[in-house]
Amino acid sequence: MVLAILKALLSNNNKGEKYSPLRPSSPQNDIESNSSPDTRSSKSKADILDEKSQEANEHTWPARINPRIISDATIGLSDGLTVPFALTAGLSALGDSKIVIYSGLAELVAGGISMGLGGYLGAKSEAEAYRAALAETREIVAQGPQKAVSLVRSTFTSFEFSELVLSEILTSLLASPERLVDFLMRFHHQLVEADHAPSRAYICGVTIAFGYVVGGFLALLPYLLLPRIQDAFLGSAIVMAVALFGFGWFKTAVVGEKSVVICLKTGVQTLVLGGIAAGAAVGCVKAFGA
Repeated sequence: MVLAILKALLSNNNKGEKYSPLRPSSPQNDIESNSSPDTRSSKSKADILDEKSQEANEHTWPARINPRIISDATIGLSDGLTVPFALTAGLSALGDSKIVIYSGLAELVAGGISMGLGGYLGAKSEAEAYRAALAETREIVAQGPQKAVSLVRSTFTSFEFSELVLSEILTSLLASPERLVDFLMRFHHQLVEADHAPSRAYICGVTIAFGYVVGGFLALLPYLLLPRIQDAFLGSAIVMAVALFGFGWFKTAVVGEKSVVICLKTGVQTLVLGGIAAGAAVGCVKAFGA
């Protein structure tokens, strides 16, 4: 990542191109042409980093789903595949399909709304925290360069860059207050504006709620289709076993994991955890019923 940072930041501001924080692969790099003979050998380090960054950017990476959406869907589906299934499995011990169906539907509606609101409020709080951090960072930059320079230096502490390279980076950043603010937000606070957009809260809430309802409906479906509650319970158990295992496998594979063993392990782990929850629910009903 630091290569991309340097490539964007170690650029000449004399060309007049607009800085684009979302396109670090398109620098305006002509430092070498303006360098003196005394500093040419030191600046060549930056040129080497720039060349390596260009080689990395030439590689075409496959498109992937937004990790935040995957995270939200995982939260909704994991709860939806576990909680409603455990509830319906426990209530099936009472022997009345209507109780299972009505209770399951009520739980789906209430759980979906609750999970969706939780996701919405959580994402909204993150957006508010981002705006507060942005306002604070702009105030720091407006007050003077001393504290901002200290924050930039602390960001690069672990990389052990030479003082000359750090000076070049600071010169480039201090030339544009907005560029400095953007750098501090992205690389010091590690906050990206796209992750805290106003629409993010709505997307988060809908994704979590939808995942919960879909997962829970799978557990309830056999009770709607099969007349005998024993058959419905067995069908629900089979459906959820397949769904839990498939979900565990899929959520691991979709983030880029190519190892079949790891995907298999995650699928089995998800299946076991869901089975434990369902078994605990059935055990509680039988214990109190006895």
